[in-house]
Amino acid sequence: MPRTRPPYPEEYRRKIVELVRAGRSPYELAKEFEPTAVTISSWVKQVDLDEGRQSDGLTTDERNELARLRRENKRLRLEREILAKAAAWFAQETDTLPPKDSSS
Repeated sequence: MPRTRPPYPEEYRRKIVELVRAGRSPYELAKEFEPTAVTISSWVKQVDLDEGRQSDGLTTDERNELARLRRENKRLRLEREILAKAAAWFAQETDTLPPKDSSS
């Protein structure tokens, strides 16, 4: 399993983005600081998306909402699966079958 480090603090990332906007290149900053040039470039792109300077990706709010909706969708699918299994078990125990629902 690859080793991961904790995320960089928001203030640190903001200062690196400011340095890029002041004219320093991500490659130059990568040599001076710890993050890679690719990481620094992705921070700049994300800030640009959040501030409306770019429109070819998801903003941080949209990413957070997408992650929340995916978690909720996963939970609802699991709940539906559990309910279907419970209904089948109860039907078997009572020797009756529940009516077919066209929405499942």
